[in-house]
Amino acid sequence: MTKTVKVQLVKGLIGTRQDHRATVRGLGLRRVNSVAELEDTPAVRGMINKVSYLVKVVA
Repeated sequence: MTKTVKVQLVKGLIGTRQDHRATVRGLGLRRVNSVAELEDTPAVRGMINKVSYLVKVVA
C-alpha cells in the first residue's frame, strides 16, 4: 500500500504568480477549501513546499 497525503487549498489564487497557480492545479486543487489526496512522493512534497503559503496538509 502506498502512502498518501491530503492537501487543502486554504488561500485564493488571485494575485499569485503564474507558476504557483500552475503548481496548485498540478496538485489537483481547484477552489478554496478543495482537498486532494495524492501519493506521497518527493515530487509532490516539492510542489507542496513551493506553494506552502497557499495550502495545508490535512491529517
